[in-house]
Amino acid sequence: MKLVRSVAGVREVLMAPREEAMRIGLVPTMGAFHEGHLTLFRSCAAECDVAVASLFVNPAQFGPGEDLERYPRGLDRDTHLAEEAGIDLLFAPGAEEIYPPGFQTAVEVGELGQVLEGASRPGHFRGVATVCLKLFNIVQPAVAYFGRKDAQQAAVIGTMLRDLNLPIELRVIPIVRDADGLALSSRNAYLQPDERRRALALPRALQAGLEACRAGGGTDAALAAAQRVLAVGDGIEVDYLAVADLDGPTLAGAIRVGSTRLIDNVLLDEEAT
Repeated sequence: MKLVRSVAGVREVLMAPREEAMRIGLVPTMGAFHEGHLTLFRSCAAECDVAVASLFVNPAQFGPGEDLERYPRGLDRDTHLAEEAGIDLLFAPGAEEIYPPGFQTAVEVGELGQVLEGASRPGHFRGVATVCLKLFNIVQPAVAYFGRKDAQQAAVIGTMLRDLNLPIELRVIPIVRDADGLALSSRNAYLQPDERRRALALPRALQAGLEACRAGGGTDAALAAAQRVLAVGDGIEVDYLAVADLDGPTLAGAIRVGSTRLIDNVLLDEEAT
């Protein structure tokens, strides 16, 4: 695996594969890799001739008072994990490589970016869409891989690909969960044992909503069932809980446990297994 820190370096490494019409896949990440990331990497490596991952903690998608400075980082560990999972090229630029002096262009996200996460974190999806468009232009992949845990992010990216006529296939990979049901997230590392126990209220609420929907109650019943579970949650603060169309009817929520903010969702029309 090659570790590259510059835009020019990425283009040089990918010149030959592109000339040979090889299928290039890209997995954009912010690092602190866990099994969710590794699942994306393995899918990319299995389906593409060249598997590329980016590792960039994007300051443009963090708001004031958020966890930019303490966001988990560990390049050596991440490099090792990416290579083991089949990544051929890891692009790990510094902030000035992506946002050089004088940078002033951004992608504005419309209605889809103003609800749920967009309402709680103004400007978040502007930062996400801008950095992803830059990464798409740098790597020029045939396919891009995102995790379903960030369902609204995936929907925003899909809309951008459509609206801007980008010839990139979007692959959204199902959520990976720990044995206790908590969706894997780099921010889970912040949780103390008691906080993790409390955080399980979110996946339990979403599962209750899914079961209510499958029992024939529809989306209103799903939302009500999830709300009942969160209402008796111990030591959690609910940021939002709502049903939205995120490439299908989706029950999505965000909670705070101590200083940690977690998101999760479930697709309500998903078939039972």
